[in-house]
Amino acid sequence: VAGGLVLTAALAGAAVWWLQLHAFYDPVAFQPGEEIRLTPILGEVPEVIIADAVTGIDAASSPLRFRACFTTPLSQAMLTETYRVYPDPTPLNAPPWFDCFDARRIDQALRTGEAIAFLSERDIAPGVDRVVAVFSDGRAYAWHQLHPEDQ
Repeated sequence: VAGGLVLTAALAGAAVWWLQLHAFYDPVAFQPGEEIRLTPILGEVPEVIIADAVTGIDAASSPLRFRACFTTPLSQAMLTETYRVYPDPTPLNAPPWFDCFDARRIDQALRTGEAIAFLSERDIAPGVDRVVAVFSDGRAYAWHQLHPEDQ
């Protein structure tokens, strides 16, 4: 009986682990030429920016599971003059197998000013914004997070 309980608990634990890290994620199919958008300072309609080597994941089970990695030739100076800087960006952890997205490193870079966060799209899902962080070398990352005032 004890062995059966331990085996059942181990199987349930493995199932929960697999469901959280693998089961619901799918690769994101970006429309060519419309991969990443940013919201301009003057205006409400997000504009497409140049984005290369875009890879991403998402899950229908939660709007907060979106993550993307890409590069852009656009400079931080040009971006800050044209697009809205995002207040209080908080990158969320990605599954370990999506290794291009390191939330801890992105968060640290945002805090030190090495990266700047921009509003990609407000209300991509109800109460959820898409945020893009751009490093000075052109590396960039996108994720979804709750509106700052909703946190």
